[in-house]
Amino acid sequence: MPMRLGTEMPTLEGATQWLNGEPKLEKDKVTFVHFWAVSCHICHETMPEVLRLRDEYGAQGLQTVAVHMPRMQEDTDVERIQKDVDKYGITQPCAVDNRHAIANQFMNEYTPAFFVFGKDGTLKFRAAGDKGFEKVEPKLREALGLA
Repeated sequence: MPMRLGTEMPTLEGATQWLNGEPKLEKDKVTFVHFWAVSCHICHETMPEVLRLRDEYGAQGLQTVAVHMPRMQEDTDVERIQKDVDKYGITQPCAVDNRHAIANQFMNEYTPAFFVFGKDGTLKFRAAGDKGFEKVEPKLREALGLA
């Protein structure tokens, strides 16, 4: 069952490793968590737009966290993940969730998947896939008070 709207943001504990450092999330800010995988072509296709949202709304209070969620054994290779982090310019904290500990806490089975938590720390929106991503920006703007 997917996480219900209004649910408190789960912890980000359980990562097997953090790339770009661990997140220092501030209360009273909107948090955007996106799950991706190196073997996921839709993740690669949406990544430039995900990063645009990070950059465009960061100054307006958006904090962004990436979670690499492997879909197969080959995806657990941290060097391969680091290459994609460098290639795509993923500069936000990126959890390597090789045991799916974070994915399980978010009740997430998909890549890409997107979660928007409001300033009150509760889930405002979740979506998966490229079609789901199309709805992320309006929900981010709404959560940031820009809509």
